[in-house]
Amino acid sequence: MEKSSLGTFEKYLTLWVVICIIVGIILGKILPGFAEFLNNLQYFQVSIPIAICLFFMIYPIMIQIDFRKVVEAGKTPKPVALTLVVNWAIKPFTMAFFAWLFMSVVFSSFLDSELASSYTAGIILLGVAPCTAMVLVWSYLSKGNMGHTLVMVAINSLAMLFLYAPLAGILLGIADIRVPWETIGLSVGIYVGIPLIAGYITRVQMLKHKGKDWFEKSFAPSLHYIAIVALLITLVLLFSLQGNVIVEQPLIIAMIFIPLLIQNQVIFWLTYLSAKGIGLSYEDAAPSAQIGASNHFEVAIAVAIMLFGLSSGAALATVVGVLMEVPVMLLIVKICLKTQHWFKKS
Repeated sequence: MEKSSLGTFEKYLTLWVVICIIVGIILGKILPGFAEFLNNLQYFQVSIPIAICLFFMIYPIMIQIDFRKVVEAGKTPKPVALTLVVNWAIKPFTMAFFAWLFMSVVFSSFLDSELASSYTAGIILLGVAPCTAMVLVWSYLSKGNMGHTLVMVAINSLAMLFLYAPLAGILLGIADIRVPWETIGLSVGIYVGIPLIAGYITRVQMLKHKGKDWFEKSFAPSLHYIAIVALLITLVLLFSLQGNVIVEQPLIIAMIFIPLLIQNQVIFWLTYLSAKGIGLSYEDAAPSAQIGASNHFEVAIAVAIMLFGLSSGAALATVVGVLMEVPVMLLIVKICLKTQHWFKKS
């Protein structure tokens, strides 16, 4: 009965996502005061309500990680090298190219040069910030190697501290970009550190007192519902906070969405097929491709606001990155699950 129920829930996940998006937009329109109140619950640009939801998305995943596999993943150079090359040597530059192509060429008749430059800047800021915590969710849903994913989250978080400002500065032509250390540190701590510690302690204690059989067959599977429900609540929150921009500026949102979506797909397929070419297993290939395809939108939003202001086109472009993140990454999860047979068994 539990398996049947879970299968039905996952089978119609796309429908639940669509419903949550619609509910979020409606809530934002009919209760703007409540949405504004939630939006103001921030600390160094990190949303407290979203942080709580992300904890309940990631904590059930952390519980299931065998930390011996994390150590093993750290000794495997190929997936680590592939992810770093794509995230820091390719992705920022392809994002800058697509931003310029669409904002300054394809849509030039619809935008003045100042707006085009502002949107371009926001898109670039997204491209320089690879995903960290959320990729744990995408990897989990696509049955990836959670040890490898956790190692890559840690490495990307460290790389971002040193590479984000120089790359963003080069691509934007701005010499002095202040790194949002507080935003990066706080988001990594809340989204990854706290769930990691809580999950590790829970796992050790449960295995010690209840045994491996009960843990794997009863406790861990039941937490799957918590992660999915937290994901859906996150969607409602995101779209109640920012979904009004879709209603108020649909054409602009579409213009920004198109290069972001193309970039997302180009980086995903480039990494995914490269992983296949160098002989990675599916379990390593999926999270490697997902890390590059998604973005750390909190950092991008924080930098856009600091550099260009809250009401700027750059800030709006980073918000579109927030709105597209979950639905588009769920599509990528489906693609990964459908193409598992392309890869060798791990």
